[in-house]
Amino acid sequence: MLKTNEDTLIMTAVQGSVIYPGAGGWRAAHTGEAVMLPGVGGITYNLKVGDKAFGWTADHAEPCVSTTASDQREGGLNLSYNYYSCVGNEARILNGEAKGIRGTVTGTHGGCEHVMIDFPDEALAVMTHEDKIQIRAHGQGLALLDYPTIKIWSMAPNLLHKMGAEEDLQEKQLRIPVAAIVPGGLLGSGLGRTDSYKADIDIQTSDRAYIEELGLDRLRLGDVVALMDYKSYYGWAYLKGAVTIGVICHTDSITAGHGPGVTTLMTAPAGEILPMVYPDANIGKYLGIGRYRSNP
Repeated sequence: MLKTNEDTLIMTAVQGSVIYPGAGGWRAAHTGEAVMLPGVGGITYNLKVGDKAFGWTADHAEPCVSTTASDQREGGLNLSYNYYSCVGNEARILNGEAKGIRGTVTGTHGGCEHVMIDFPDEALAVMTHEDKIQIRAHGQGLALLDYPTIKIWSMAPNLLHKMGAEEDLQEKQLRIPVAAIVPGGLLGSGLGRTDSYKADIDIQTSDRAYIEELGLDRLRLGDVVALMDYKSYYGWAYLKGAVTIGVICHTDSITAGHGPGVTTLMTAPAGEILPMVYPDANIGKYLGIGRYRSNP
């Protein structure tokens, strides 16, 4: 088993609420068309971890339930809520008809500062936008004791141990199963920001032929992917030989420079991480959530 410092990590409570679905009016697509589509936020009944990231009549759609601590982006409450919440953390509904039902954090979204949470259908059927949600935040500060140059962001220890990572002791390298490998040249929205510790970076999808050639059009929400030649220590930055591992957190976009979002999970600067392609590398499968959930 990987040696970590998880026994020293603080587990704390952060609290948010369901955010109303956003509407920004007309937007210009990268093709030049003016479109008006459903986007971020809300309680989404038919979009979950395990569903395709492409092909929806939507823009930046977030799976299942989108939450926030404050309407003020980058404000103190929201900064804490987004920072402390880690992929794989347990969430619990505090009020309303769905009170007591538990879910799982599946990603964080940058520009809108949302935390996405997967809940079972029994909760979705009765949830409202007045519902409050508490997350047992646990994971920021997580470190691999034998791999000091690998930085971990926004990942709960329980997810780390279920990802199927294998150690190559001779090469001092960690092999990580991923559903796809993304060339650094495709990374877009998120570049220039320094909040890789809590947000996401988009895969540009305006060149559909190239996306299909790479097989990225088959990406699913929750897929673990490798972003090549990018280090995410203090923001997403190009560095030849670096690798960032992340999870697909929202759907495709029609906006220039945008596409499926990737929440950062781990990063290393010089070959310490070796991505290995496995089509079923998805957090839904690891955590038993979304389309992988076993409903009674």
